Amino acid sequence: MEYSPKYRLFPSTEQRESLDWTRDIVRQVYNHSLHEFNTIPEDEGTLRQRVWQVRDTLPQLKQRWTDIQQVYSTVLQKAVERIRTNIKNLGKLKAKGYDVGSLNWKAPREYRSFTYRQSGFTLDKKSGPRDRTILRLKKVRGQTLEVPIRLHRDLPEHDAIKEVTVKKEPTGAWYASFCISTDEPENPAQEDIDSEDTVGLDLGVLNFIHDSDGRSIDRLDLSDERERLEREQRSLSRKQYESTNWEKQRRRVAEVHARISNKKRDYKHKLAHFYATEYDAVFVENLNVKLMLEADGNARNKAEVGWSDFRAILEHHCDKHGTHSVEVNPRGTTKECASCGVETEKPLWVREHSCPSCGFELDRDWNAALNVKSRGLSKLGVVHSKATSSESHGDSGVRTRAPLSSTPVETATAVDPTQRESVSASRVVETGSPCLKEAAPAAE
Repeated sequence: MEYSPKYRLFPSTEQRESLDWTRDIVRQVYNHSLHEFNTIPEDEGTLRQRVWQVRDTLPQLKQRWTDIQQVYSTVLQKAVERIRTNIKNLGKLKAKGYDVGSLNWKAPREYRSFTYRQSGFTLDKKSGPRDRTILRLKKVRGQTLEVPIRLHRDLPEHDAIKEVTVKKEPTGAWYASFCISTDEPENPAQEDIDSEDTVGLDLGVLNFIHDSDGRSIDRLDLSDERERLEREQRSLSRKQYESTNWEKQRRRVAEVHARISNKKRDYKHKLAHFYATEYDAVFVENLNVKLMLEADGNARNKAEVGWSDFRAILEHHCDKHGTHSVEVNPRGTTKECASCGVETEKPLWVREHSCPSCGFELDRDWNAALNVKSRGLSKLGVVHSKATSSESHGDSGVRTRAPLSSTPVETATAVDPTQRESVSASRVVETGSPCLKEAAPAAE
């Protein structure tokens, strides 16, 4: 599997200037190559052939443009090949229903990275200052730079480093990403999977995750960071655009954004790592986030929680640790009873599941997680039985609750326990659940 660990670079002031100069030259080569690519008719070859046709003109371009002679050749080639990658990515977005246009020229602030491929770099772990190693980059403004890099964790076992991407973040910090290939562990065979070693995840808004083992994991609290972001953005709006003070304040805003993004990413990676190493199979809802964001109400909470990002991170960790990752259809997981399968309409403020058919009672999200697990086991082909009870878990730092006992249920209409049909929760009078009688306060 492809793996790209990212590490912080600590260049000196002179090295920063050289890296910025190289980044800008590569940006200009990209813009020039995009112009040349647009002049080639589509009937002259495939996308790959047309991009290679532009790439093959780089030797002639070096004769007229002496500055690019101070940049390593594979860096220039990779900049041209980025046109093909970007066009393919636009095609993927278009296939998903997005309205996309064509590629545009990159402004200096929009083009942040350049990539060495196979050669032109070395990682010297025996040299460097304290807690640092040295990354050598050839032909950066015509010279070899020895940039200190902090390897906060060892690289995974690999044969060779395929690529090194040097990137400048909006905060001004420089990073290096190493593209390597590692052996992908085999997933356990389906016949060897025990249903007890699997878990279903219900992705929610009030809670980030509620799993089928009863864990309820709260959302990450970012209220302090949001308040700071608002203050810094107000201060930025008062500065004269592109002045020195404006640039300093823009970096402060970028640092707050980076801090929020890093906290979210770290939180999701830790959760994904836990589930990928704890279970043989992880089942998660395949939510249509695009339609959910277009719907009315709660758009900020839906956008901020990052369901799609978490699913991608979870899949990465499952591939890394040899765990099955299965996405299931989320339709009806909240309405369906995990015990008997009867569907019960519930408004959003009803946080308890109380089946009018069999009397099964459980937290709404826990019931949904059990349904996700049941569907995932069926999709994976593992023999299992319908959940009829749940166990209470007392893991430290995780809020859980024991299953509710059956209580008398009255319905306005007779319900046959053997008949699976949809029953509206507004027609149910349940003695042990007051939340069915009054709305819960809205979540802030």
